[in-house]
Amino acid sequence: MRCSPKPEDFDTIEAQALFIAADNLRSAIEVRRFGNRKTREILHAGYRNFRESWARDFSFASFGLLALKEFKVVKDTLEAFLDHQTPEGQFPVKLHSMGMVTRFMHSLLGREQPTEIPMRPKYISGHGTISLDGQCLMVIAAIHYSFQAEDHEFLKTHWESLVNAISWAERSVLESTDGLLTQAAFADWADSIARNGRVLYTNVTYWKALQEMAEAAKHFGLNDQISFYSKKAEQVAQAIQAHLWRPALGYYAASDSLDQLTSSGNLLAVAWGLASTEQANFIMDAIIVNGMASPVPTKVAYPSYPPNLIALENRLGGVANYHTDAAWLWIGAWHVVALARNGRVEESHGILSRIAEVIVDDQQVHEVYGPNGRPLSSFWYKSESPLSWNAGMVVYAYYVLEYFMKTKTDIVSSVSKDEKE
Repeated sequence: MRCSPKPEDFDTIEAQALFIAADNLRSAIEVRRFGNRKTREILHAGYRNFRESWARDFSFASFGLLALKEFKVVKDTLEAFLDHQTPEGQFPVKLHSMGMVTRFMHSLLGREQPTEIPMRPKYISGHGTISLDGQCLMVIAAIHYSFQAEDHEFLKTHWESLVNAISWAERSVLESTDGLLTQAAFADWADSIARNGRVLYTNVTYWKALQEMAEAAKHFGLNDQISFYSKKAEQVAQAIQAHLWRPALGYYAASDSLDQLTSSGNLLAVAWGLASTEQANFIMDAIIVNGMASPVPTKVAYPSYPPNLIALENRLGGVANYHTDAAWLWIGAWHVVALARNGRVEESHGILSRIAEVIVDDQQVHEVYGPNGRPLSSFWYKSESPLSWNAGMVVYAYYVLEYFMKTKTDIVSSVSKDEKE
Protein backbone atom coordinates (compact mmCIF):
# COMPACT_ATOMS: atom_id res chain seq x y z
CA MET A 1 0.00 0.00 0.00
CA ARG A 2 1.34 3.40 -0.99
CA CYS A 3 1.59 5.89 1.87
CA SER A 4 0.26 9.42 1.54
CA PRO A 5 2.99 12.00 0.86
CA LYS A 6 4.35 14.11 3.69
CA PRO A 7 6.14 17.50 3.65
CA GLU A 8 9.50 15.85 4.36
CA ASP A 9 9.17 13.80 1.18
CA PHE A 10 10.04 16.91 -0.83
CA ASP A 11 13.62 18.06 -1.43
CA THR A 12 13.35 21.85 -1.07
CA ILE A 13 11.83 23.99 1.64
CA GLU A 14 9.71 25.76 -0.99
CA ALA A 15 8.27 22.44 -2.20
CA GLN A 16 7.54 21.40 1.40
CA ALA A 17 5.76 24.72 2.04
CA LEU A 18 3.74 24.35 -1.17
CA PHE A 19 2.61 20.88 -0.07
CA ILE A 20 1.55 22.19 3.35
CA ALA A 21 -0.23 25.24 1.90
CA ALA A 22 -2.08 23.14 -0.70
CA ASP A 23 -3.07 20.62 1.97
CA ASN A 24 -4.28 23.41 4.29
CA LEU A 25 -6.26 24.95 1.46
CA ARG A 26 -7.96 21.70 0.47
CA SER A 27 -8.72 20.90 4.12
CA ALA A 28 -10.96 23.99 4.23
CA ILE A 29 -13.30 22.54 1.57
CA GLU A 30 -16.45 21.11 3.16
CA VAL A 31 -19.96 20.28 2.03
CA ARG A 32 -22.38 22.66 3.74
CA ARG A 33 -26.14 22.87 3.84
CA PHE A 34 -28.26 25.97 3.27
CA GLY A 35 -31.78 26.86 4.41
CA ASN A 36 -33.30 25.75 1.11
CA ARG A 37 -31.87 22.24 1.76
CA LYS A 38 -29.37 22.77 -1.04
CA THR A 39 -25.84 21.55 -0.35
CA ARG A 40 -22.64 22.85 -1.91
CA GLU A 41 -18.91 22.44 -1.56
CA ILE A 42 -17.83 25.58 0.28
CA LEU A 43 -14.41 26.99 1.08
CA HIS A 44 -14.16 27.99 4.73
CA ALA A 45 -11.80 30.69 5.94
CA GLY A 46 -10.75 28.61 8.97
CA TYR A 47 -11.90 26.26 11.73
CA ARG A 48 -12.08 27.91 15.15
CA ASN A 49 -12.88 31.55 14.48
CA PHE A 50 -13.76 31.49 10.80
CA ARG A 51 -15.53 28.23 9.86
CA GLU A 52 -17.58 30.21 7.40
CA SER A 53 -17.13 31.58 3.91
CA TRP A 54 -16.20 35.24 3.48
CA ALA A 55 -16.54 36.89 0.07
CA ARG A 56 -13.16 38.56 0.48
CA ASP A 57 -11.23 35.57 1.84
CA PHE A 58 -12.68 33.14 -0.67
CA SER A 59 -12.05 35.46 -3.63
CA PHE A 60 -8.34 35.68 -2.86
CA ALA A 61 -8.07 31.98 -1.97
CA SER A 62 -9.70 31.11 -5.30
CA PHE A 63 -6.48 32.12 -7.08
CA GLY A 64 -4.77 29.18 -5.39
CA LEU A 65 -7.70 26.81 -5.85
CA LEU A 66 -7.72 27.50 -9.58
CA ALA A 67 -3.96 26.97 -9.78
CA LEU A 68 -4.62 23.53 -8.26
CA LYS A 69 -7.53 23.01 -10.70
CA GLU A 70 -10.02 22.70 -7.84
CA PHE A 71 -12.75 24.02 -10.10
CA LYS A 72 -15.81 22.53 -8.40
CA VAL A 73 -15.39 24.21 -5.02
CA VAL A 74 -14.73 27.57 -6.69
CA LYS A 75 -17.88 27.27 -8.79
CA ASP A 76 -19.96 26.01 -5.86
CA THR A 77 -18.83 28.80 -3.53
CA LEU A 78 -19.38 31.44 -6.21
CA GLU A 79 -22.88 30.12 -6.84
CA ALA A 80 -23.63 30.06 -3.10
CA PHE A 81 -22.89 33.80 -2.97
CA LEU A 82 -24.78 34.40 -6.21
CA ASP A 83 -27.78 32.53 -4.73
CA HIS A 84 -27.85 35.09 -1.92
CA GLN A 85 -27.15 38.24 -3.94
CA THR A 86 -29.83 40.84 -3.25
CA PRO A 87 -32.05 42.15 -6.09
CA GLU A 88 -30.07 45.40 -5.89
CA GLY A 89 -26.81 43.51 -6.55
CA GLN A 90 -25.18 43.27 -3.10
CA PHE A 91 -23.27 40.09 -2.27
CA PRO A 92 -23.20 38.88 1.35
CA VAL A 93 -20.14 39.86 3.35
CA LYS A 94 -20.09 36.20 4.36
CA LEU A 95 -22.09 32.98 4.58
CA HIS A 96 -22.14 31.79 8.18
CA SER A 97 -24.00 29.63 10.68
CA MET A 98 -23.04 31.02 14.10
CA GLY A 99 -23.38 34.36 15.87
CA MET A 100 -20.38 36.46 16.84
CA VAL A 101 -20.39 35.57 20.57
CA THR A 102 -20.65 31.81 19.97
CA ARG A 103 -17.96 32.04 17.31
CA PHE A 104 -15.68 33.96 19.70
CA MET A 105 -16.10 31.35 22.44
CA HIS A 106 -15.09 28.57 20.05
CA SER A 107 -12.00 30.57 19.18
CA LEU A 108 -11.16 31.35 22.81
CA LEU A 109 -11.48 27.69 23.82
CA GLY A 110 -9.63 26.40 20.77
CA ARG A 111 -12.61 24.43 19.49
CA GLU A 112 -13.64 23.77 15.92
CA GLN A 113 -17.01 25.17 14.94
CA PRO A 114 -19.71 22.59 14.11
CA THR A 115 -20.92 22.33 10.51
CA GLU A 116 -24.40 20.84 10.94
CA ILE A 117 -26.21 24.19 11.18
CA PRO A 118 -27.37 25.53 7.78
CA MET A 119 -25.44 28.50 6.43
CA ARG A 120 -27.13 31.85 5.94
CA PRO A 121 -26.05 35.19 4.47
CA LYS A 122 -24.81 38.21 6.40
CA TYR A 123 -24.72 41.53 4.56
CA ILE A 124 -23.25 43.82 7.20
CA SER A 125 -19.89 43.48 8.96
CA GLY A 126 -19.37 43.32 12.71
CA HIS A 127 -18.86 47.10 12.69
CA GLY A 128 -22.17 47.66 10.88
CA THR A 129 -20.56 48.48 7.54
CA ILE A 130 -20.89 47.12 4.01
CA SER A 131 -18.02 45.45 2.17
CA LEU A 132 -17.03 47.22 -1.03
CA ASP A 133 -13.81 45.27 -1.51
CA GLY A 134 -15.56 41.92 -1.07
CA GLN A 135 -18.12 43.02 -3.65
CA CYS A 136 -15.43 43.84 -6.23
CA LEU A 137 -13.36 40.77 -5.42
CA MET A 138 -16.32 38.46 -6.04
CA VAL A 139 -16.63 39.91 -9.56
CA ILE A 140 -12.91 39.34 -10.15
CA ALA A 141 -13.11 35.77 -8.80
CA ALA A 142 -16.15 34.90 -10.94
CA ILE A 143 -14.52 36.08 -14.16
CA HIS A 144 -11.18 34.49 -13.28
CA TYR A 145 -12.93 31.17 -12.62
CA SER A 146 -14.83 31.28 -15.91
CA PHE A 147 -11.70 31.69 -18.00
CA GLN A 148 -9.40 29.42 -15.98
CA ALA A 149 -11.94 26.58 -15.97
CA GLU A 150 -13.06 27.40 -19.53
CA ASP A 151 -16.60 27.47 -18.14
CA HIS A 152 -17.89 30.28 -20.33
CA GLU A 153 -21.49 29.19 -19.79
CA PHE A 154 -21.08 30.16 -16.13
CA LEU A 155 -20.16 33.71 -17.11
CA LYS A 156 -22.99 33.89 -19.61
CA THR A 157 -25.48 32.67 -17.01
CA HIS A 158 -24.37 35.11 -14.32
CA TRP A 159 -23.35 38.12 -16.42
CA GLU A 160 -26.26 40.31 -15.34
CA SER A 161 -25.55 39.46 -11.70
CA LEU A 162 -21.99 40.76 -12.13
CA VAL A 163 -23.30 43.89 -13.87
CA ASN A 164 -25.62 44.45 -10.90
CA ALA A 165 -22.76 43.82 -8.47
CA ILE A 166 -20.71 46.62 -10.01
CA SER A 167 -23.73 48.93 -10.07
CA TRP A 168 -24.34 48.27 -6.37
CA ALA A 169 -20.73 49.11 -5.49
CA GLU A 170 -20.96 52.32 -7.47
CA ARG A 171 -23.57 53.65 -5.07
CA SER A 172 -20.50 54.61 -3.05
CA VAL A 173 -19.12 56.85 -5.81
CA LEU A 174 -19.68 60.50 -4.91
CA GLU A 175 -19.61 63.37 -7.40
CA SER A 176 -16.57 64.94 -5.73
CA THR A 177 -14.41 61.78 -5.87
CA ASP A 178 -13.63 61.61 -9.62
CA GLY A 179 -15.22 58.17 -9.84
CA LEU A 180 -13.55 56.57 -6.80
CA LEU A 181 -15.45 54.54 -4.21
CA THR A 182 -15.89 56.23 -0.84
CA GLN A 183 -16.13 53.95 2.17
CA ALA A 184 -17.03 54.17 5.83
CA ALA A 185 -14.65 53.36 8.70
CA PHE A 186 -13.83 49.67 9.43
CA ALA A 187 -15.20 48.70 6.01
CA ASP A 188 -12.42 46.94 4.09
CA TRP A 189 -10.14 43.96 4.79
CA ALA A 190 -8.28 45.96 7.47
CA ASP A 191 -11.51 46.17 9.42
CA SER A 192 -9.93 47.07 12.75
CA ILE A 193 -8.82 50.40 11.28
CA ALA A 194 -11.16 53.41 11.02
CA ARG A 195 -9.85 54.54 7.65
CA ASN A 196 -12.54 56.00 5.47
CA GLY A 197 -13.04 58.07 2.33
CA ARG A 198 -11.10 57.17 -0.80
CA VAL A 199 -9.06 54.15 0.31
CA LEU A 200 -6.33 52.85 -2.00
CA TYR A 201 -6.84 49.11 -1.48
CA THR A 202 -10.60 49.25 -2.05
CA ASN A 203 -10.27 51.35 -5.18
CA VAL A 204 -7.58 49.11 -6.66
CA THR A 205 -9.99 46.17 -6.33
CA TYR A 206 -12.71 48.32 -7.94
CA TRP A 207 -10.42 49.25 -10.84
CA LYS A 208 -9.48 45.60 -11.33
CA ALA A 209 -13.14 44.53 -11.32
CA LEU A 210 -13.93 47.13 -14.02
CA GLN A 211 -10.97 45.91 -16.09
CA GLU A 212 -12.12 42.31 -15.78
CA MET A 213 -15.66 43.26 -16.81
CA ALA A 214 -14.28 44.96 -19.92
CA GLU A 215 -12.21 41.88 -20.80
CA ALA A 216 -15.15 39.56 -20.22
CA ALA A 217 -17.39 41.73 -22.38
CA LYS A 218 -14.93 41.21 -25.24
CA HIS A 219 -15.55 37.48 -25.05
CA PHE A 220 -19.25 38.00 -25.66
CA GLY A 221 -18.75 40.72 -28.25
CA LEU A 222 -20.65 43.24 -26.10
CA ASN A 223 -19.13 46.31 -27.72
CA ASP A 224 -21.12 48.87 -25.74
CA GLN A 225 -20.11 47.26 -22.45
CA ILE A 226 -16.47 46.88 -23.52
CA SER A 227 -16.34 50.64 -24.03
CA PHE A 228 -18.38 51.37 -20.90
CA TYR A 229 -16.20 49.37 -18.50
CA SER A 230 -12.92 50.27 -20.21
CA LYS A 231 -13.66 53.99 -19.87
CA LYS A 232 -14.66 53.58 -16.24
CA ALA A 233 -11.49 51.60 -15.49
CA GLU A 234 -9.36 54.30 -17.10
CA GLN A 235 -11.19 57.02 -15.14
CA VAL A 236 -10.61 55.17 -11.86
CA ALA A 237 -6.93 54.55 -12.70
CA GLN A 238 -6.39 58.25 -13.41
CA ALA A 239 -8.20 59.23 -10.21
CA ILE A 240 -6.05 56.87 -8.12
CA GLN A 241 -2.93 58.42 -9.66
CA ALA A 242 -4.20 61.95 -9.08
CA HIS A 243 -5.46 61.56 -5.52
CA LEU A 244 -3.34 58.82 -3.96
CA TRP A 245 0.11 58.71 -5.60
CA ARG A 246 2.71 60.50 -3.45
CA PRO A 247 5.81 61.25 -5.61
CA ALA A 248 7.80 62.50 -2.63
CA LEU A 249 7.15 59.27 -0.73
CA GLY A 250 7.42 56.87 -3.67
CA TYR A 251 4.16 55.00 -3.06
CA TYR A 252 0.38 55.32 -3.05
CA ALA A 253 -1.06 56.69 0.20
CA ALA A 254 -3.42 54.52 2.25
CA SER A 255 -6.26 56.96 1.59
CA ASP A 256 -6.87 60.57 0.68
CA SER A 257 -6.41 61.48 4.38
CA LEU A 258 -3.74 58.97 5.48
CA ASP A 259 -0.19 58.89 4.11
CA GLN A 260 0.77 55.46 5.51
CA LEU A 261 2.43 52.99 3.15
CA THR A 262 -0.03 50.08 2.99
CA SER A 263 1.34 46.93 1.40
CA SER A 264 -1.98 45.44 0.27
CA GLY A 265 -3.15 48.26 -2.01
CA ASN A 266 0.33 49.08 -3.27
CA LEU A 267 1.30 45.50 -4.08
CA LEU A 268 -2.00 44.83 -5.83
CA ALA A 269 -1.47 47.99 -7.88
CA VAL A 270 1.94 46.60 -8.91
CA ALA A 271 0.88 42.97 -9.45
CA TRP A 272 -2.19 43.93 -11.48
CA GLY A 273 -0.39 46.54 -13.59
CA LEU A 274 -2.01 49.74 -12.34
CA ALA A 275 1.37 51.19 -11.31
CA SER A 276 3.89 52.13 -13.98
CA THR A 277 7.24 50.33 -14.03
CA GLU A 278 8.90 53.30 -12.35
CA GLN A 279 6.19 53.51 -9.68
CA ALA A 280 6.37 49.74 -9.15
CA ASN A 281 10.08 49.87 -8.41
CA PHE A 282 9.65 52.83 -6.05
CA ILE A 283 6.93 50.95 -4.17
CA MET A 284 8.86 47.70 -3.85
CA ASP A 285 11.97 49.55 -2.74
CA ALA A 286 9.97 51.46 -0.11
CA ILE A 287 8.52 48.22 1.30
CA ILE A 288 12.00 46.73 1.69
CA VAL A 289 13.59 49.93 3.08
CA ASN A 290 10.86 50.25 5.72
CA GLY A 291 11.35 46.65 6.88
CA MET A 292 7.91 45.45 5.91
CA ALA A 293 9.14 42.10 4.55
CA SER A 294 11.04 41.11 7.71
CA PRO A 295 10.97 38.82 9.56
CA VAL A 296 7.75 37.53 7.96
CA PRO A 297 6.54 38.85 4.60
CA THR A 298 4.66 41.13 4.54
CA LYS A 299 3.60 43.68 7.18
CA VAL A 300 0.40 45.66 6.70
CA ALA A 301 1.35 49.30 7.14
CA TYR A 302 4.22 51.70 7.79
CA PRO A 303 4.21 53.69 9.94
CA SER A 304 1.53 52.20 12.17
CA TYR A 305 -1.83 53.92 12.40
CA PRO A 306 -2.42 56.17 15.44
CA PRO A 307 -4.24 54.48 18.36
CA ASN A 308 -7.42 56.54 17.85
CA LEU A 309 -7.96 54.80 14.49
CA ILE A 310 -7.63 51.29 15.92
CA ALA A 311 -10.83 49.52 17.01
CA LEU A 312 -11.37 49.45 20.76
CA GLU A 313 -11.94 45.68 20.83
CA ASN A 314 -8.53 45.09 19.25
CA ARG A 315 -6.82 47.31 21.79
CA LEU A 316 -8.63 45.65 24.70
CA GLY A 317 -7.95 42.21 23.24
CA GLY A 318 -4.20 42.75 23.07
CA VAL A 319 -4.02 42.66 19.27
CA ALA A 320 -3.97 46.36 18.42
CA ASN A 321 -1.33 45.65 15.77
CA TYR A 322 -3.52 43.13 13.90
CA HIS A 323 -3.73 45.44 10.88
CA THR A 324 -0.61 47.57 11.46
CA ASP A 325 2.85 46.03 11.99
CA ALA A 326 1.61 42.43 11.94
CA ALA A 327 2.37 40.36 8.82
CA TRP A 328 0.02 38.37 6.60
CA LEU A 329 1.16 35.72 4.14
CA TRP A 330 -1.51 36.63 1.59
CA ILE A 331 0.19 40.03 1.29
CA GLY A 332 3.56 38.30 1.20
CA ALA A 333 2.25 36.22 -1.70
CA TRP A 334 1.26 39.34 -3.65
CA HIS A 335 4.74 40.67 -2.83
CA VAL A 336 6.18 37.59 -4.57
CA VAL A 337 3.89 38.11 -7.58
CA ALA A 338 4.58 41.86 -7.81
CA LEU A 339 8.35 41.40 -7.80
CA ALA A 340 8.24 38.55 -10.32
CA ARG A 341 6.01 40.40 -12.74
CA ASN A 342 8.36 43.37 -12.71
CA GLY A 343 11.47 41.35 -13.52
CA ARG A 344 12.83 41.19 -9.96
CA VAL A 345 12.74 37.41 -9.96
CA GLU A 346 15.61 36.77 -7.53
CA GLU A 347 14.09 39.10 -4.95
CA SER A 348 10.76 37.40 -5.50
CA HIS A 349 12.31 34.02 -4.81
CA GLY A 350 13.86 35.41 -1.64
CA ILE A 351 10.46 36.51 -0.33
CA LEU A 352 8.92 33.13 -1.19
CA SER A 353 11.76 31.33 0.59
CA ARG A 354 11.14 33.41 3.71
CA ILE A 355 7.43 32.54 3.56
CA ALA A 356 8.32 28.87 3.09
CA GLU A 357 10.56 28.87 6.17
CA VAL A 358 7.71 30.16 8.33
CA ILE A 359 5.23 27.60 6.98
CA VAL A 360 7.59 24.64 7.31
CA ASP A 361 8.63 25.73 10.80
CA ASP A 362 4.98 25.84 11.93
CA GLN A 363 3.86 22.94 9.69
CA GLN A 364 0.80 24.98 8.78
CA VAL A 365 -0.28 28.36 7.41
CA HIS A 366 -1.25 30.74 10.20
CA GLU A 367 -3.56 33.72 9.95
CA VAL A 368 -1.28 36.53 11.11
CA TYR A 369 2.25 36.95 12.49
CA GLY A 370 3.57 39.43 15.04
CA PRO A 371 6.72 41.58 14.66
CA ASN A 372 8.65 38.79 16.43
CA GLY A 373 7.89 36.45 13.53
CA ARG A 374 5.61 34.19 15.56
CA PRO A 375 1.83 33.75 15.16
CA LEU A 376 0.04 36.71 16.73
CA SER A 377 -1.45 35.78 20.07
CA SER A 378 -2.91 37.26 23.23
CA PHE A 379 -5.02 35.91 26.10
CA TRP A 380 -8.16 36.79 24.17
CA TYR A 381 -7.15 35.94 20.64
CA LYS A 382 -5.11 33.24 18.91
CA SER A 383 -4.14 33.38 15.27
CA GLU A 384 -6.41 31.12 13.21
CA SER A 385 -4.67 28.09 11.74
CA PRO A 386 -4.80 27.12 9.07
CA LEU A 387 -6.21 30.12 7.20
CA SER A 388 -7.35 29.29 3.67
CA TRP A 389 -6.93 32.86 2.38
CA ASN A 390 -3.21 32.85 3.17
CA ALA A 391 -2.77 29.25 2.00
CA GLY A 392 -4.48 29.88 -1.33
CA MET A 393 -2.40 32.93 -2.08
CA VAL A 394 0.86 31.15 -1.20
CA VAL A 395 -0.06 28.39 -3.67
CA TYR A 396 -0.83 30.97 -6.35
CA ALA A 397 2.44 32.85 -5.72
CA TYR A 398 4.42 29.63 -6.05
CA TYR A 399 2.96 28.93 -9.49
CA VAL A 400 3.38 32.52 -10.68
CA LEU A 401 7.03 32.61 -9.62
CA GLU A 402 7.67 29.20 -11.17
CA TYR A 403 6.31 30.55 -14.47
CA PHE A 404 8.50 33.65 -14.40
CA MET A 405 11.59 31.71 -13.36
CA LYS A 406 11.05 29.34 -16.29
CA THR A 407 10.49 32.29 -18.63
CA LYS A 408 13.72 33.92 -17.44
CA THR A 409 15.61 30.63 -17.88
CA ASP A 410 14.20 30.21 -21.39
CA ILE A 411 15.26 33.74 -22.33
CA VAL A 412 18.81 33.22 -20.97
CA SER A 413 19.08 29.88 -22.81
CA SER A 414 17.86 31.47 -26.02
CA VAL A 415 20.37 34.33 -25.75
CA SER A 416 23.23 31.92 -24.98
CA LYS A 417 22.29 29.78 -27.97
CA ASP A 418 22.23 32.85 -30.27
CA GLU A 419 25.64 33.96 -28.99
CA LYS A 420 27.16 30.55 -29.70
CA GLU A 421 25.74 30.53 -33.20
